[in-house]
Amino acid sequence: MSVYEIQTDARGLRFAVVVSRFNHLICVRLLGGCMEELVSRGARREDVDVAWVPGAFEIPQAARALAKSGRYDALVTLGVVVRGGTPHFDYVCTGVMDGVREVMRDTAVPVAFGVLTTDDIPQALARAGGAHGHKGREAAQVAVEMARLLPRLHESPEPAA
Repeated sequence: MSVYEIQTDARGLRFAVVVSRFNHLICVRLLGGCMEELVSRGARREDVDVAWVPGAFEIPQAARALAKSGRYDALVTLGVVVRGGTPHFDYVCTGVMDGVREVMRDTAVPVAFGVLTTDDIPQALARAGGAHGHKGREAAQVAVEMARLLPRLHESPEPAA
């Protein structure tokens, strides 16, 4: 058996982070955790560009433009969609998820999905550094690992020890 070993070093990689301004209190926490994680893995702050968009629905369009620019090894998408009393929640969540998936498929640039979909604000806060972890940090981890893995998939894996 051969294995593509996990690599978590962000040194020398360039990232773009697309962040929704809607639900700003939570999104700024997600961004803070994302940046802390990237820097802790060796990324330089000057190698991370942040694009703020009005809401979660606009994330895929900005992510596509950034991915197509050829300047980034990976992208991170961050936002929060909180359930309301109408079907709007479902439409926004589906649009964001489908749009981000299409960016990955169409550009081959890794895009980490850090968009929270919650029933209420306390659930979102619990996932932005609270009792249920930090989805901003987790999305950064995904971006680093995928940025390192994808180029290697064109090579033969290393034999397992």
